[in-house]
Amino acid sequence: METTNLKKVDIIFECKDCDPIDVLDKTIKRKPDDIILDIIDSGLKGRGGAGFPTGLKWKFTKNENATPKYVICNADEGEPGTFKDREILDQVPEKVFAGMAICGYSIGAQEGFIYLRGEYNFLLKTLNAKLEKFNKMLKDKKVDFSIQIKSGSGAYICGEESALFESMEGKRGEPRNKPPYPTVAGYNSKPTVINNVETLVYTTMICNLGPEKFKSLGTADSRGSKVFSVSGDTPIAGIYELELGMTLKDFVDEFGDGDTKAVQVGGASGHCIPRKDLEDTIIGFEGIPTGGSMMIFNSSRSMYNVLHDYLEFFTEESCGQCTPCRVGCQQLLKGMEAVKKGDKKPGYLEDLKKLAANMKLSAKCGLGQSVANPFTTIVDNFREEIIY
Repeated sequence: METTNLKKVDIIFECKDCDPIDVLDKTIKRKPDDIILDIIDSGLKGRGGAGFPTGLKWKFTKNENATPKYVICNADEGEPGTFKDREILDQVPEKVFAGMAICGYSIGAQEGFIYLRGEYNFLLKTLNAKLEKFNKMLKDKKVDFSIQIKSGSGAYICGEESALFESMEGKRGEPRNKPPYPTVAGYNSKPTVINNVETLVYTTMICNLGPEKFKSLGTADSRGSKVFSVSGDTPIAGIYELELGMTLKDFVDEFGDGDTKAVQVGGASGHCIPRKDLEDTIIGFEGIPTGGSMMIFNSSRSMYNVLHDYLEFFTEESCGQCTPCRVGCQQLLKGMEAVKKGDKKPGYLEDLKKLAANMKLSAKCGLGQSVANPFTTIVDNFREEIIY
């Protein structure tokens, strides 16, 4: 399996040769199809966690005949342990704006929206001031595109794209049935490109540096670099941009405290990887993809408490629309508590794993589907901490 050692890169925050306005100016002189081909050729996949090819999403939306079309930046960063989009919006928001404008030009959209997590409203004053200048610049350059910000209300479920659309339309944030997909019927039931904050920044950087530069980083299955939120039992918690394709052992050697027993990759909805599997686990689409959250746990941590916290979170944040998630989250939590107390025999964990597997198959959206990830990986690797 192709891998790389851990390599720190500074494309997003430290690229001195990237003026977002100049990049936008240069890019919109090209044909939209050529821009989209560059994004496709770069191998960029969505940085929110799902990993859908960004260029294809743009292409599908451009090819739709319905109008108007929309560009939406998903800044509803609610995954526990993730805080990289906040830093991007704080430090380099113009690169996000430019990516949205480039997307709008490429697909034929005139409006863009940033759906900002409600807890990030402290950024609004600065963001709106910078956005006002950016929109004025677009108008001066006769670019038919403008961006505005819509604030969420603190619901984790609204990070799911269709629930986000419902929220933006003034309705309760609940996932929609798919298909149709956003490229066909998204915001206001019109063709919509919805990309994560980090994804849009990388489109700006690809337009500046060229697709070959981006492709030179990472691996054949995981092109480019990625911004990670590193937290937990680490002496150097923070935001780091790293090349994709590293092993978890490379990661832990750099960020661990010397006593790492597990890493939660991808936040509460991700996978918990134990020490014995670090060397064989790739951080990337050929291994374990992640939206950016990397939580490190050392031997002092109870993995029962970790999983209990996750299940309480999911039980609280489930929108309740579908039975597998609404009931399943509650039963996983109650069942695990019963095993810990001795009210249920240890073998009951196998029944709960079957329930989690059914949720993965039958829940309506990614919230209920992903609960099986932490539950199964923690139960399988740290069963003794739950039983005793």
